[in-house]
Amino acid sequence: MDLIDDHQLQHERLEPCPGTLYIVGTPIGNLSDLSPRAKSILRNVSLIACEDTRRSGQLMKIIKSKVPLLSYHKHNFKSRQSQLLETLERKGSLALISDAGLPGINDPGQELVHAAKSNNYEVICIPGPCAATTALVISGLPSERFCFEGFLPKKQSIRKKRLEDISQEQRTTIIYESPHQLIKLLEDLSIACGKERPIQIARELTKRYEESIGKTIEEVLKYFIANKPKGEFTIVLGGKKKNNKHKNKTSESEALDKLSRLINQGERSNIAARKIAEETGYEKKWLYSQLHKRLDK
Repeated sequence: MDLIDDHQLQHERLEPCPGTLYIVGTPIGNLSDLSPRAKSILRNVSLIACEDTRRSGQLMKIIKSKVPLLSYHKHNFKSRQSQLLETLERKGSLALISDAGLPGINDPGQELVHAAKSNNYEVICIPGPCAATTALVISGLPSERFCFEGFLPKKQSIRKKRLEDISQEQRTTIIYESPHQLIKLLEDLSIACGKERPIQIARELTKRYEESIGKTIEEVLKYFIANKPKGEFTIVLGGKKKNNKHKNKTSESEALDKLSRLINQGERSNIAARKIAEETGYEKKWLYSQLHKRLDK
């Protein structure tokens, strides 16, 4: 056995370390994706914090872990935090897991990590599956720079602003959505971004019926209207293409005249601005600002 293997075995024997919080990635579907190191941690820490003790209990039964489970989720994370930190204070070790994937992304795990680090406890991540990056790398869309939105807000005023920001984002955007809200999200994206915006929708990642669907928003919307959405969805949305400001040699006044006519014909101002921006190459926000200046005169 070579030196690297000896070192790896020694490292495994030393973990879990006392007074340490372990962020442990768990499978998003295929149980074979749970790493040997993750199994070792989950079998030997003092306590495991998880979203749903019943769901995580099934995983613990499979890997033969008898470590106590304590629920930690968005409804109780504030009250649980002190109890979890007490485990670290007593030199115990703590593992944080989510129902599936890597904790701390789009869940209250970040609050526990912040609290642990603020109290000078060590935090170690045991890497594992993540739906966002898994969907991104199989999408074929640009991955050099991307942004993560998680689940969009339900409150309409905040949601509208978020959709507006996404429509102008030049990086690839990753969004999570549930099956009963998927069509509504696609309709919103179609209005905000245009029906031809590139998109890939992944469902049931790493599972038997894994799928990656679509090329454009229009295509996937038609597909899911005809095929009832099932499973959890990860949406990978292509970014807004950079436009040459004068690609059509349209003057500023001409672009603003086009915008005014479209609005006078009954088009909503935000949709009209997007259409004229796509047609002329001018930035949507610039068109908005210039239009308001005209109206104020």
